[in-house]
Amino acid sequence: MMSQTKKLSIAFYWHMHQPVYQLSPNGDYLMPWTRLHAVKDYLDMVTILDKHPKIKLNFNLVPVLLDELIDYGERGLHDIHSRLTIMDVKDLNDDDKEFIINNFFDANYQSMILPHSEYNRLYQKYQSSPDDDINLFTEQEYSDLLALFNLVWFDPTHKQHYPELRKLLKKQKGYTLEDRIKIIELQRDIIRKIIPTYKKYLEENRIEITTSPYYHPILPILLDIKSAKKGPADDLPSNLKMDLDAKMQTELALQRIDMLFGKRPKGVWPSEHCVSSKTMSMLSELGVEWTVSDEGILSNSINCEFVRDFKGYLEDPYHLLKSYKYTANNSNIKIIFRSSMLPNLISFEYPNHDPIAAANDLYDRFKVIQSKLLSSPDSNHLITIAMDGENCWENYSADGATFLSTLYDLIEQDTSLETVLISDYLEKDTPKPLNKISSGSWINRNFKLWINEPLKNLAWTYLKKVRDDFCDYVKENPLNPNIELARRELFICEGSDWFWWYGEPNDSGRDNIFDYIFREHLKNIYIYLGLEIPDYLDIPLISVITKPSRYPKGEFTPNIDGKEDDDADWINAGCIYIPDGPVLRENKFYDKICFGYDKDNLYLRFYINEFLKDSPNLKKQVNQMYIYIRNQSRKQALSPIRVIQKQESILPISKEKFHNEIQISVYDGEINLIRLVKAMPNNLWTIKTSKNITAVFDNVVDVKIPFDTIDIEENDTMEFLFINANYGLIDFYLPNEMLLTIKRM
Repeated sequence: MMSQTKKLSIAFYWHMHQPVYQLSPNGDYLMPWTRLHAVKDYLDMVTILDKHPKIKLNFNLVPVLLDELIDYGERGLHDIHSRLTIMDVKDLNDDDKEFIINNFFDANYQSMILPHSEYNRLYQKYQSSPDDDINLFTEQEYSDLLALFNLVWFDPTHKQHYPELRKLLKKQKGYTLEDRIKIIELQRDIIRKIIPTYKKYLEENRIEITTSPYYHPILPILLDIKSAKKGPADDLPSNLKMDLDAKMQTELALQRIDMLFGKRPKGVWPSEHCVSSKTMSMLSELGVEWTVSDEGILSNSINCEFVRDFKGYLEDPYHLLKSYKYTANNSNIKIIFRSSMLPNLISFEYPNHDPIAAANDLYDRFKVIQSKLLSSPDSNHLITIAMDGENCWENYSADGATFLSTLYDLIEQDTSLETVLISDYLEKDTPKPLNKISSGSWINRNFKLWINEPLKNLAWTYLKKVRDDFCDYVKENPLNPNIELARRELFICEGSDWFWWYGEPNDSGRDNIFDYIFREHLKNIYIYLGLEIPDYLDIPLISVITKPSRYPKGEFTPNIDGKEDDDADWINAGCIYIPDGPVLRENKFYDKICFGYDKDNLYLRFYINEFLKDSPNLKKQVNQMYIYIRNQSRKQALSPIRVIQKQESILPISKEKFHNEIQISVYDGEINLIRLVKAMPNNLWTIKTSKNITAVFDNVVDVKIPFDTIDIEENDTMEFLFINANYGLIDFYLPNEMLLTIKRM
């Protein structure tokens, strides 16, 4: 007799957030991303329920985003891009044109530029221009570029409801000023519908709405910076004393959602899934019934690693499918933990495949998980897919609509699966006790993306100094009517996004703008309070601290033994850090690469990701690193990079040619391949002996490459870069904007 299939509940939990892009409450936004994502993502992500009556969804709406939607929809505020869009092209000055050329192609090439013939023509014209020549385009082409940039950000579903939008998209070129004004009006109309639409579905019990602290701060850092430090961190304040701010930001967020939607949220999504014991206690104190974090936090909390096979299937999904109740430290709060693998597939892997096939793959993964529940002693099991609900869809065809509709159809047709509102599910479930909660985030189980890096730490120091001044003033002048305006500026500066972009390893491409906005908000605190602005706030943080050197300070000859305990040998090395986070998968193999040289050899050291070092998964990891090298000083046969790109790349560095390719492959906890390949005429490559290259792996990978082996002679300058390309498919270039150089003395 066959065993009865156990029902599997699925919580789709979409997180919607944008940071503050304004300098003042009534000023223009400096970046357009709230407006553009509003017309591309926020409405259709919930109205898709009209076609799927059995599906229920969960949304996390951060209050700062909702305020921005009101600014655009009700208050008629602009960003720089929208203000330029409604200008007569005859009035554009040279600075305007330069801004347009540099910013109005900021869209996914494959899904947003290529399908529109005129937009693609303008893009190709821009790409073929040797520099940013403002005379590159005619007045009509500038008008068309302004229109097309805005049009491609509309979600395709809006064409069904706006005949004018269909006409404007069909036009492709010859856009007038009236057309462009109409485009912005259509966007505002869509934005005005977002909050009422979510409220409607909430009242119909089709969705649940939760929130995050108002301006998206990292709660564990505000509550106790000591718990977030790694090592001595002498350049960090010893105590931020921002625990009151953490509590106020969370309570204000709960109140804001209640005011806008008529219902106080039962759950809180802690920013970046960052939790700690103090975070749980604070949320419980505010009456929050449940929260969410990442499977890595659960793994650390219950001392159980979640082992996956080569297809990414969990060997035992039981613990990840349970809800928990944390009652330590005067807490009384439930917590669920999201799967890490499934959001990564949706964000990074599935956009490269047919959307129907991708949806079926995810459905099959649900069924594999379900098949492993037969021996479970429990009736209720919840798989949580909690992830960013806006940024990945532009990489899909039809902005993800085909993928999501197919997936929701498959679930609706399967009576053994159900989608749930998280609060409803938790009411019927009996949670397992959780005696401790490990501090950390969804990225590598730590707070490294927001702290413990020189530039990030300096930003925290600036914030602490300004907050101290604010507190001193409030004690002496408690009746100043501008105190709450100044406090708002302080809360804005506590948001996670500033620290995410400051320093290594993330690069927004607009770091100077983020730095400027951060410092302006710090200055606003002094302006509101009538205090003199400290001089240091006029200096960009990115100019105060030099980024970690990419270049060696001098020659050195290290031991090649693969042991990290001889790090002193590498004190003069150049280092380059490998990014964490959404750009790459969480289980990246290396954290950083150091490099240096002596008279005869190039030396490389690859540092294993801290998260993997003590993990049983280390031996299951496969990593293939390629080093491409050429001689800047003399002519050689050069051939193009031969590993394969997953999708169309417009990085100029991907077009460079090289003379040497060295591949170092690690598998089963040891180096299993070192290969030297040299360029031949006619863009060909040939394998050469690599017996002179030494590579050793213990807890780091050490490599010694004789200069003679790679055809670098005395006084020659070599140029090189690293490419991670598992199974021959490029994951990332390092660096991705320039080649590294070393001169053999």
